[in-house]
Amino acid sequence: MAEKIPSTPRVRQIQRAALVLLVVSGAINTMDRAALAIANPLVRHEFGLSIAQMGALLSAFLWAYAFSQLPVGVLIDRFGPRKLLTWGLALWSGAQLLCGVVTGMGQFFTARLLLGIGEAPQFPSAGRVVRDWFAVRERGFATGIFNSASTLGTGLAAPVLTALMLAFGWRWMFIVMGVLGLIIAVVWYLLYRDPSQVALTAEENRYRSEGDQAGEIKQITLREWGGLFGSCTTWGLLVGYFGVIYVQWVFYSWMPGYLEIERHMSVAHTGIAAGIPYIFAVAGALSAGWFVDFLARWGVSPINSRKLPLCTVLVLETGFVIAAALVPSNTVAIACLSGAMFFGTAATTYSWTLVTVVGPANCTGSLGSLQNFGGYIGGSLAPVTTGLIVQGTGSFVPALFCGAGMALFAAIAYFVLVRGPIVHRVRAAVSPVR
Repeated sequence: MAEKIPSTPRVRQIQRAALVLLVVSGAINTMDRAALAIANPLVRHEFGLSIAQMGALLSAFLWAYAFSQLPVGVLIDRFGPRKLLTWGLALWSGAQLLCGVVTGMGQFFTARLLLGIGEAPQFPSAGRVVRDWFAVRERGFATGIFNSASTLGTGLAAPVLTALMLAFGWRWMFIVMGVLGLIIAVVWYLLYRDPSQVALTAEENRYRSEGDQAGEIKQITLREWGGLFGSCTTWGLLVGYFGVIYVQWVFYSWMPGYLEIERHMSVAHTGIAAGIPYIFAVAGALSAGWFVDFLARWGVSPINSRKLPLCTVLVLETGFVIAAALVPSNTVAIACLSGAMFFGTAATTYSWTLVTVVGPANCTGSLGSLQNFGGYIGGSLAPVTTGLIVQGTGSFVPALFCGAGMALFAAIAYFVLVRGPIVHRVRAAVSPVR
């Protein structure tokens, strides 16, 4: 094997600081989107909202978040994660603060739309940060670390936000979280620097680009962004992540309801049982990241070290979701749900680390946002589709089968469509005829 170029102490310090800030901001990101679900009964009571109106209020974030992915990737690649994530943090935290002072449904709906727009840069920016500062052989574990923030935030949301709401009221819960996000926005802007803003040595630049299969374009344009759609690999990322996030949002939106309605657990038992799979989900993100780097150290190609494990864990997730639907024991069902979330979060980690190697460095934000767009179209559809299936059949079993089918669909999409680097497609779209 070729000799590996080591990172310098300065680069390692930048890496550690960036990952800490990405985990903190990512956890706040996930908690902020969950705040309305926590405050649901109190908000409905104060504003006299129907269930349908609350459903529209809850879905406003998801649709705004999904469609904001389309432009945000290009902006990240043009202006860099330092500026875009700062703007995103400031916008979504301001929107969260506004949720605490709204006086009606229309204002709340607007604030939730702004929350979705503001949160859009978080994970594509994180993918670009990892691509910018880590060699290929170290991007897996770094991706697992920042990707674990979403599950960590989901696990923290219920106890932390509930405590804030009970202590200060639902309005102050939103305000406190908004102020916290604004503080993190300032910290991110002051501490993080894009590579172009650091006087890097030749050795440090060689380390950052070591192992990349694709070249780099200077600055992405609209035409270059459009060239990404000419590659099957881009469609593999988008379509595959649709299935990955669909299954995730079946769990995020319906797990407590499933345990109470289908499994007849008490509210107290559900509160404990529903938290167990999230512990395994964090472990799935970290172990997947470690395994990618392990394969890379043993010479497996950057794409295969991500694509093949990704397809494998999606097949395993399919089996665990089916088992969770069918087993009679509640204890075994929780174990199956834990396995499903372990492999499901591993799949999201493999997906995000795949983004860092399939295209030119300056397209990483764009590819990440396109992947996230596909994912959150699936995420937007999962809660309502699951509800309609349960309402129509009187059981969660068909809904879980649908989720399992989506996981298998994602595995097939990644395996068939992700064929190789996107670089040639992008260059073909932008290179002038000479």
